[in-house]
Amino acid sequence: MIQRIQSLYLLIVAALMAVMLFVPLAVFYAGQEQIVMSAFALRDGEGTVVLSAVYLGVLLAAVALLPLVTILLFRRRMTQIRLCIVEIVLLVGSLVMMGVYGYLAMQTVESLTLAASNFRFVVVFPLVAIIFVVLAARAIFKDELLVRSLDRIR
Repeated sequence: MIQRIQSLYLLIVAALMAVMLFVPLAVFYAGQEQIVMSAFALRDGEGTVVLSAVYLGVLLAAVALLPLVTILLFRRRMTQIRLCIVEIVLLVGSLVMMGVYGYLAMQTVESLTLAASNFRFVVVFPLVAIIFVVLAARAIFKDELLVRSLDRIR
């Protein structure tokens, strides 16, 4: 199960998405005020919630758990490929949702005269994860072709 390369790719995806759940995604500066965007909320410097982003947090949690489920279904390779496609769609959706919440955050902060916005490096993790999911799907498909060719030999 873990010795297969696609399992390692999917573990990397799960780790990247789990990191996104716990680190700040962006920081907005409005005068002396600092507003931090995380996976579940947009908070000001005192820690009070300015804008809730629960949908983004739930989507990122689902994107972090789906590769682990995919790894556990190692006997059903075609189901794994389908779950990889679902994972790619969810990753693209998380990128879009981060953009929407970033726009909403800028609109919320704009009333406070936005001085600067600083998106963190972790916002590129979904792009990196898409690459790893595609690599995993290709490796799973190669395994499926190998198993089918061995069935023909018998």
